[in-house]
Amino acid sequence: MKLTEENFDRVVSGPKPVFIDYWAVWCGPCRIMDPVVDRLARKYSDKVTFAKVNVDEEMGISSRYQVFSIPTFMVFRNGQPMDAVIGAVGESSLEKLVISAIGG
Repeated sequence: MKLTEENFDRVVSGPKPVFIDYWAVWCGPCRIMDPVVDRLARKYSDKVTFAKVNVDEEMGISSRYQVFSIPTFMVFRNGQPMDAVIGAVGESSLEKLVISAIGG
């Protein structure tokens, strides 16, 4: 799911926790992390909404949540950011982030 200024608040305030991948087209580490995020999305999409924010297109969102480095992965619950991981990290680190979002 692509997040924009128009749908961001509605999506992060939804009933499920939201995992957000802040990325850019030109970002090599972002592309490296795509398959990892895809695997987690397939595994947890029944419990967590997975979404992406293109930092070049949605600078307001990036600024609002102080995303200065990409990739940044952030989880929201009830409209509020809970935790974040910055950089190209191992799948287990991202999975821990997802599990914390669902209260596991």
